[in-house]
Amino acid sequence: MRVSTRLSDSIHILAFLQIYRGKVPLTSENIAGSVETSPVVVRRLMSALRKGGLIETVPGFADSRLARPADEISLYDIYLAVEGPDRHLFAIDEKTAPECIVGGNIQATLAEYYQQAETAAQAKLAGISLQDVLDSILVKQAQKEAQQRKESSQ
Repeated sequence: MRVSTRLSDSIHILAFLQIYRGKVPLTSENIAGSVETSPVVVRRLMSALRKGGLIETVPGFADSRLARPADEISLYDIYLAVEGPDRHLFAIDEKTAPECIVGGNIQATLAEYYQQAETAAQAKLAGISLQDVLDSILVKQAQKEAQQRKESSQ
């Protein structure tokens, strides 16, 4: 089973919009180059983000922007916009042998544990803002640049 990257790609897109606003054209092609995906995927995700109330777009213009301040957008808000409220983080195989002790009880058992894990993950994502991600990106970039300067001066 392939794990979805819609959440991480959507966070990437929002960070790109904020960091590169006014510096480069915010086209789906430019964003796709950073995400290393197709512009079609970027447009699809941006549509979900727009419908989720996280970005504002102007048809025909490469001028998308956050719909509210980055510190008011949680990673859980982004998750809900691109994955929807009914999407589960974990899937349980429904095709098990009901006459087997394990097969007959594994779904109900895992459902309990998976629900606990999902609740914890939702709470964690709700406590992290897009601004937290942006700040971390910029700190890491400053550290890289400082390391490069150090290495080039040696």
